[in-house]
Amino acid sequence: MSHATELGHVHLKVRDVDRAIAFYRDVLGLDVTERVGDYAFLSWGEQHHDLALQGLGDDAPGPGRGVGLYHAAFEVPDADALSETYRRLRERSVEVSPVDHGISKALYFDDPDGNGLEVYLDTRAATDREEWGGENSRFDPESLGR
Repeated sequence: MSHATELGHVHLKVRDVDRAIAFYRDVLGLDVTERVGDYAFLSWGEQHHDLALQGLGDDAPGPGRGVGLYHAAFEVPDADALSETYRRLRERSVEVSPVDHGISKALYFDDPDGNGLEVYLDTRAATDREEWGGENSRFDPESLGR
């Protein structure tokens, strides 16, 4: 039996496509590959799109906090990239929760439409750990890569 082996893309419904494009471009480095009406497709260059944005208008209701998507996660290659992402978020006055899971260091935040996001650094190789174990402690993202 054959199974899926990769996440193809994340599709988010947003209020303002242009505002969302600016956020994902400036914070995560995605570029627009195609715009069609109220849709925008963004990529890091390997495929047509890693992220699809669909504009619903300013009066669209926000995401719920019950069942449903909790967050989309984006992995960075090194500590400097995680620290730089943190600085870009703070420059935009985005509230960020930095969490050390023992096997990863993660930044949790919302995009301008309230969609939950995570940017993380996988630290399993450096910590010699494979399992999470329930660890959730705060860390200082500014101290990474130093």
